[in-house]
Amino acid sequence: MTGAVEVIESEVRELVRRRGVDPVQDPERVRLIVDDVIADYGDRALSSSLPPVGDERQVARAVLDAVAGFGPLQRWLDDPDVEEIWINEPGKVFVARRGRSELTTTILSPTQADELVERMLRTSGRRIDLSEPFVDATLPDGSRLHVVIPEITRRHMAVNVRKFVVAAESVAELVQLGTVTPQSARFLEVAVAAGLNIIVTGGTQAGKTTLLNSLCAAIPPRERVITCEEVFELRVPLPDVVSMQTRQPNLEGAGEIPLRRLVREALRMRPSRIVVGEVRQAECLDLLLCLNSGVPGMCSVHANSAREALVKMCTLPLLAGENISYAFVVPTVAASVDLVVHLDVDHSGRRRVREIVAVPGRVEGGVIETADIFATRADRLVRADGYPPHPERFARLGVDLAGLLADGRGLPPAGFAQPGAAEPSTGAHVRPTRMRPADPSAVTEHGPVWSPPGLD
Repeated sequence: MTGAVEVIESEVRELVRRRGVDPVQDPERVRLIVDDVIADYGDRALSSSLPPVGDERQVARAVLDAVAGFGPLQRWLDDPDVEEIWINEPGKVFVARRGRSELTTTILSPTQADELVERMLRTSGRRIDLSEPFVDATLPDGSRLHVVIPEITRRHMAVNVRKFVVAAESVAELVQLGTVTPQSARFLEVAVAAGLNIIVTGGTQAGKTTLLNSLCAAIPPRERVITCEEVFELRVPLPDVVSMQTRQPNLEGAGEIPLRRLVREALRMRPSRIVVGEVRQAECLDLLLCLNSGVPGMCSVHANSAREALVKMCTLPLLAGENISYAFVVPTVAASVDLVVHLDVDHSGRRRVREIVAVPGRVEGGVIETADIFATRADRLVRADGYPPHPERFARLGVDLAGLLADGRGLPPAGFAQPGAAEPSTGAHVRPTRMRPADPSAVTEHGPVWSPPGLD
């Protein structure tokens, strides 16, 4: 059957070339060509020495994958259970399912691997060569491609394809998946509608982008949302959305558009809310300035805990230049960030929210104070004793904040109405604090009456 596949593939490629068909843009037309060639080949094979076709459906799939897809990798791209594919070398292709990795039986030749990477990059307009040995790109289906070539790697190029798997499109769907509890989910949805600034944090593959996408679904539909990313991953289900991604420099080294530039430009686009896919470097400073200027926003950050994320938010702005100081960054982070939501992957591969931490906005001696709203106890996410900042924003929505946090029932009967860093040598410190109403019943129409830490 291998011989038949090679002959049919060659004939299909020739017909595609003659008819001027773009396999990426018009795969259905390529499918029709494959069917016609296989039918014609079968007739010829009956009266010639051509190798038999065998299973026509299997041959059609192999040829279509080779011509209009990504060859041997296409089966994994089409598998809904596969979250990520990576190639360490042509003979070692791995996939991840439900947070766990496995070595596949797919074996590529070095030539196949090179051709696949070239084909993947063709539609993105991005390049990879000795002067630019790293590349990030987006595949036509929304998957994210990352490639590193030798001599950065030892012998073979390293390829990662992170599929755009829509595990959940809303916080309610995350509840069904077991990522968040119903009570914490209701709180997060109301916090987003109230315009709190939220940082989503966790390790690699912890589900940060999925949670960020789900939180975006809770943004009031009248708001104008601007997203900034290295490559497009966010899918905001709102009518007024502008999505921007970075651009690599051209062959002359000019034309680069970094993430910092996108965040700055977003402020000129009349945003109601700014969402940054992932903060890694000095763009953290520009995001903090946006949040501090009255534009609500969200982003994701790699960190091991909610408090470490705050430390990182205090450290990254220092990369922006020597004129950015610890004395400026730490109070700015405390004033700009309202909530930090931390996720991780448990032993079974399931993504789960482990803690939701509030940032009251106070700094004492260079220490950002925090308050646990939800925390993990005995492997369960439960209500802690903290309260979020800006209770007046919840009251404006008609939300009983104390009731919402106590049993998740603090919403109006018809639902809430949606309105029309540290020194490099020392690091920033985050100190937990307990923030609570002076009396559990002392909740006015404007929210709870606050009691300062240490006062009973």
